[in-house]
Formats: sequence, structure tokens, C-alpha cells
Amino acid sequence: MKIEILGMGCPKCKQLYANVQEALKLSGKEAEVVKVEDMDKITDYAVMITPALVIDGVVKAAGKVLSAEEIQKLI
Repeated sequence: MKIEILGMGCPKCKQLYANVQEALKLSGKEAEVVKVEDMDKITDYAVMITPALVIDGVVKAAGKVLSAEEIQKLI
């Protein structure tokens, strides 16, 4: 599984990254977690507001910080 956090490094992006790490820990699953800060790559996903969460190439959420529990349900 590949999880991407789209954002330019803002506090919300950092919180989403931390929540993804917590969700993986809680679920016992492993995944490659990547921060994507390149605006061209972000717009390739048609995301206009960050932070955004992408799991295996599919945008699951944009513009909000999901909790670890919400992320756990998606993975």
C-alpha cells in the first residue's frame, strides 16, 4: 500500500502525516508513506486544497485533516 500526503508542509499537512502514522500503528498494517510537496504532482491529482490524502493513487480526502480513526477505516 502506498499512502501520499499532498501539501506544502503546512501544520495541517504535518498533522495529517502524523495521523497516518498513528492509523498504521493502530491497524498493524504497513505502508509506504510519502509526503508530496511538488505543486505539479499535487495538481496531477486534481487537488485544489490541501492537505490531501491519497491511498494507492486514489484521493480519499482533501482540504481537511482526518483523524487516525478515520484514516484507519480507509486503509
